[in-house]
Amino acid sequence: MSYEKELKAAKKAASLAAQLCQKVQKALLQSDVHSKSDKSPVTVADYGSQALVSFVLGKELPTDSFSMVAEEDSADLREDGGQETLERITKLINDTLSSDGSYDLSPLSGEDVLTAIDSGKSEGGPSGRHWVLDPIDGTKGFLRGDQYAIALALLDEGKVVLGVLACPNLPLQPIGNSEKHSLQCQAGCLFFAEVGGGTHMQSLDGSLSTKVHVSSTENPAEASFFESYEAAHSLHDLSSSIATKLGVQAPPVRIDSQAKYGALSRGDGAIYLRFPHKGYREKIWDHAAGCIVVSEAGGVVTDAGGNPLDFSKGRFLDLDTGIIVTNKKLMPLLLKAVRDALSESQATPSL
Repeated sequence: MSYEKELKAAKKAASLAAQLCQKVQKALLQSDVHSKSDKSPVTVADYGSQALVSFVLGKELPTDSFSMVAEEDSADLREDGGQETLERITKLINDTLSSDGSYDLSPLSGEDVLTAIDSGKSEGGPSGRHWVLDPIDGTKGFLRGDQYAIALALLDEGKVVLGVLACPNLPLQPIGNSEKHSLQCQAGCLFFAEVGGGTHMQSLDGSLSTKVHVSSTENPAEASFFESYEAAHSLHDLSSSIATKLGVQAPPVRIDSQAKYGALSRGDGAIYLRFPHKGYREKIWDHAAGCIVVSEAGGVVTDAGGNPLDFSKGRFLDLDTGIIVTNKKLMPLLLKAVRDALSESQATPSL
């Protein structure tokens, strides 16, 4: 089955959301930061991105059965102190839609925006179609002026069938250890993949797309690996132990968000390791788009036991310990190193 129409809509939605996010990041003020129950920062752009994606998908793919699993809901904005923030979000969305010019419509109201945000309350599951959205993946990177992504995927009967990663600050050229990810070089990548169709990349300004492929390296000594920038998001010591066992010589490349999946899909590095702290439950929106972008580029994404990720169980992934990503040639070696490092860490009380 072809998802050409859906992929076109997803690219449009993620690209417009990226434009909105870029505006906010340029003028980032401390007053943009809210606090959620889990204390992670949420910005005006987070809500605006989700509302804009929801709106664009609804316009491009009108249906009575629209379903989206997304990170945010409008509860905070509906409280007494939320009106000013809602007004700013609404203005941002209307300005973005107006400058794009694709839709001939009256400006959206605050209530329109709240409704669009709350269209992301679906629980997903194994049947039907569900969009999966992280409106800003890598919020801390966003706040630092560094890497973040708008990550959008489509589930059909529990399987990820397409994914789009809009990475406004990811350089178009390969990134590596020697580079600081400078925003001075040309940046802004859009990765997109459809099941059976490979993975492509283009610049966010709409240049011609090119097909991308994961690194073909078979030698771990030549492989570099990505991991989360924030130590709170992944066990860096465990990743280091795995890299040592593999014989990886390059230091890790630490960047925020699913931009790592995009960079890996085009061969910037060969391995991505993510081992959250005990008790953390991975959400499907943190990996759905990245997973298909890498797998359609020839890579493999599994949990630490070598099992494929299962996106059909609702809003969370039930995982064996962590997530590992690499090419097909390196995966057997990586799995062995992961197993050995995990067994050692479990046998060591200090870990």
